[in-house]
Amino acid sequence: IVATGDNEILEQIEKQVAKLIDVRDIKELKPEESVYRELVLIKVRASMEQRQGIITIADSFRAKIIDFSSDSLIIELTGAPQKMEAFIGLMEEYGILELARTGIAGLGRGTKHITYVEQ
Repeated sequence: IVATGDNEILEQIEKQVAKLIDVRDIKELKPEESVYRELVLIKVRASMEQRQGIITIADSFRAKIIDFSSDSLIIELTGAPQKMEAFIGLMEEYGILELARTGIAGLGRGTKHITYVEQ
């Protein structure tokens, strides 16, 4: 869960999430001490004439074409949220047919704040 707010709001969110049965641990990830990524799957309209342009843009973002059909492509991209926004903006001119976005996932850098789960 990614949330913003003052300390009171964040504390309230933390308390509510902690009540969930499957929660093992809650950590605040500070940007300077963490790595954040997001995944987007995007289906874009792609005629034969447009494909090379789309593939060139995808390559420059290090995206993967994961499905080809006669009139569309599905592209997978991971990275920072700003990268997702920039890529989606470029794909809008081709025509976005469908889009699935995970939201941010993150881990703290190093081994300082690892939660070990006993099995």
